[in-house]
Amino acid sequence: LEVSLPGGLALGNGGGSADAGAIRKKPKPRKRGAHAGAAASGDAVTAPMQGTVVKVAVEEGQTVVVGDLVVVLEAMKMENPVTAHKEGVITGLSVEAGAAITQGTVLAEIK
Repeated sequence: LEVSLPGGLALGNGGGSADAGAIRKKPKPRKRGAHAGAAASGDAVTAPMQGTVVKVAVEEGQTVVVGDLVVVLEAMKMENPVTAHKEGVITGLSVEAGAAITQGTVLAEIK
């Protein structure tokens, strides 16, 4: 049985690795705070999932910038940081450590 490959798929000198000549794409870089799940617009910082508040990292009246930690939620035994989606002052902080929350709960507002 004889097998021939198109020129772009040849492995080269009679051997080599199976991925020789394969095109590899670079993964897109993640934006800072992209994993946070905070509200993308408006003043409200909302919970991206249901869980328990294990840490409140800000206080009423505190100034924050994009990416600053606001709250840490625990869901399915994993801690999930929720960060500020915009620059401003924390107002309307409505949760405390130990509180059980549902997805979409307003945790705080940034004005």
